[in-house]
Amino acid sequence: MATSFDDWMAGARPRTLWTAITPVLVGTAAADAAGASHFLFSILALGVGLALQVGVNFANDYSDGVRGTDVDRIGPDRLVATGKATPSAVKAAALGSFGVAAVLGLALVALSGYWWLLGVGLVAIVAAWYYTGSERPYGYAGWGEVSVFVFFGPVATLGTMYTQAGRVTWWAVLASFALGLWAVAMLLVNNIRDIETDAAAGKRTLAVRVGDFRARQLYAASVSLPLILSVLIAFAQPWVLITLLLLLPVGLLVLGMRLRVGAALKPLFLGTSAVGLVYGCLLAVGIAL
Repeated sequence: MATSFDDWMAGARPRTLWTAITPVLVGTAAADAAGASHFLFSILALGVGLALQVGVNFANDYSDGVRGTDVDRIGPDRLVATGKATPSAVKAAALGSFGVAAVLGLALVALSGYWWLLGVGLVAIVAAWYYTGSERPYGYAGWGEVSVFVFFGPVATLGTMYTQAGRVTWWAVLASFALGLWAVAMLLVNNIRDIETDAAAGKRTLAVRVGDFRARQLYAASVSLPLILSVLIAFAQPWVLITLLLLLPVGLLVLGMRLRVGAALKPLFLGTSAVGLVYGCLLAVGIAL
């Protein structure tokens, strides 16, 4: 049976794509604050981020599917594990997405003139594939949160700013840390939800390694620290204090993480995505004002 368009869209996991959007928004706002924003460069950076995120989602679907580690999955169905698409088709979709990211990244580097960033892009693509796509995937060894923090935080945010402004600022670094922490929080929700099935499948995610209680503490820190970082950023960009409007939603996320287990964490994933997206948008607006 042919894979439907809806199946491919679900496989791309659109609810995770905000982690690729907010770094570009904040990076562009930071470049504008430095007096050097560039619309075309922003669009290219956004395309790179989205293509990489879609690519890693398909790559994870493929790698986990062929290993059989998604059979007892609590979360959303995967294409390979459910038989909705063949492994070769999903692998091709992943590689195609990485190819799009590479082409757009090459265009961005060529137009900006910062050719050394090609190396950063290559590392990002390799990291995206090897997250689950090697004989010893680092995502199975507890390093997934580190990877998403680095690539959806400093790399994406500061890379966007640098291609436009030619420099980065201390407060932009803090902003990139805040966005990286939100990406970590999103991954932690998934890994805490799947802690039992991942352990049974031999996936030693960070949640499996540190245990349920400490993983939940890490989640609470990941959604709370961005607000503290906002206060520090406000010394240079006072309007970013508008992100403190999210104190109540963040508190509810922390409470929800304490009370929910297993499949009941699904609303928390949606809530984390929503609050993370709003935080990134408010941060960008606060920097731009």
